[in-house]
Amino acid sequence: MLRGLQIRDMLLIDRLELDFQPGLNVLTGETGAGKSILLDSLGFVLGWRGRAELVRQGAERGEVIAWFDLPPDHPGRAVLDEAGVEIEDELILRRVNATDGRKTAWVNDRRVSGDVLRRLSETLVELHGQHDDRGLLDPKGHRALLDAFAETGAEREAVRRAWTARARAERDLASARGALEALAAEEEYLRHAVAELDALDPQPGEDEALDVQRRRMQAAERVGEDITRAHAALGLEGAEGMLIDAARRLDAAAAEVEGALDAAIEALGRAMNELAESEQGVATALEGLDFDPFELERIEERLFAIRGLARKYEVLPDALGEHAETLRGRLEALDAGAGDIAQLEAAVRAAAEDYDAAAEALGAKRREAAGRLDVAMAAELGPLKMERAVFVTEIGEAQAGPDGRDHVEFTVATNPGAPAGPLGRIASGGELSRFLLALKVSLTQATPGLTLIFDEIDRGVGGATANAVGRRLSALAEGAQVLVVTHSPQVAALGAHHWRVAKSVREGMTLSDVAPLGPQERIDEIARMLAGDTITEEARGAARALLAG
Repeated sequence: MLRGLQIRDMLLIDRLELDFQPGLNVLTGETGAGKSILLDSLGFVLGWRGRAELVRQGAERGEVIAWFDLPPDHPGRAVLDEAGVEIEDELILRRVNATDGRKTAWVNDRRVSGDVLRRLSETLVELHGQHDDRGLLDPKGHRALLDAFAETGAEREAVRRAWTARARAERDLASARGALEALAAEEEYLRHAVAELDALDPQPGEDEALDVQRRRMQAAERVGEDITRAHAALGLEGAEGMLIDAARRLDAAAAEVEGALDAAIEALGRAMNELAESEQGVATALEGLDFDPFELERIEERLFAIRGLARKYEVLPDALGEHAETLRGRLEALDAGAGDIAQLEAAVRAAAEDYDAAAEALGAKRREAAGRLDVAMAAELGPLKMERAVFVTEIGEAQAGPDGRDHVEFTVATNPGAPAGPLGRIASGGELSRFLLALKVSLTQATPGLTLIFDEIDRGVGGATANAVGRRLSALAEGAQVLVVTHSPQVAALGAHHWRVAKSVREGMTLSDVAPLGPQERIDEIARMLAGDTITEEARGAARALLAG
């Protein structure tokens, strides 16, 4: 229950503090006095989206504080627990609006986001504005209203999950079919390419190895003759033979010169050893240069084939094998595609069946709730002097979607024997207001702890009908807290607590004030509502009669 509201520097309000009570609280005042400002300020502290600029002109910032009683079983405690806010019995909301548009909020001195405020406010206050009945004219909103009454949250979530799963299965099937069609269009190319690559069977690193062999063989052709001649010059017919002859001659002469040739003979021996090593290296090189000319031709043909395929498929030579595997995988996907499509089609059928089951469960709950809502509406319309009106919630087929496949429309027949039809075509303006009141009462009576705020719900009605609306609001307030902004003296007279909103000019500045009314002040205010600016004794008498019931 809303216990109090404190407003500072918001729009036309400089300082204001109100203490609200259980039961029916009424706020009255002339048009333009600032009643909407009061609701805007309350909506601001509750995190509702409203006017962009709320700070009173000349002030640095605006501030609103609201405090509520919160019993132990109140649903708002779950929101607070999730946000990590600890409270006992009193809930204090505070929100500040700076002139630059920045907004800051606290719950029991714990800073919170606007989202937390909005989720919390849904458990605290329900506002029914003077234009809410426009929503009754649009059948698009009727399903949501019925769902709120039926409490279909779990069923709607199941339908949304099933719808998402069905849509995903259908996308997967469509994607697989598209991919299969694309593969089928290039099947001939794939089979030819895989056969061509498999026939050549290029190996990683083969291109480089063949290139090295080819260059070595080509080099052998160029230098082979020179190396052969060099090998002959080093052999017995050349340097080796000459060194052997020199060594023989020096050995024969060495005995005659008594050691004079020893060093030369030793050096010659080393030279002969080095020469032998060189001759062996040249001989080995000659053996390596010995190749089959047909082998060079074979190597060149394979090298050219590998590089030709690399250019053809626009990959590096070493990537030909990997490319072949990629193409082979596409072929395998094509060959296995029919089986995959069959599995995906089965998945689509299963997802569709799951959706149908979830949508049927949701529809069944809506149909059951529609009967209960019609009964509840009948009970509410009687006290509102519409006992002959018949309210019927019609449910038909709609295109399947994430919210099910039910079309919901509220229809009414306002007179016996008259055909039922859409609200907007059958009901008058005053009747729409009463239908809205009955519907809102039916929708919220199962929600404990809500403060209900009605902004000119009595618009378009007067006399005995306005009195009936006021009595229904008074009865609704017996077990709850109801705030009503009204221009109807009949409704105002039934309030348990009465505030007047007035606008005045002080020091050249227009300001709005809200004041609680005592017994005599209530008489004058209701008399003003009956008679206008000039309050007569007759109007005061009529006001006393209304207050006396």
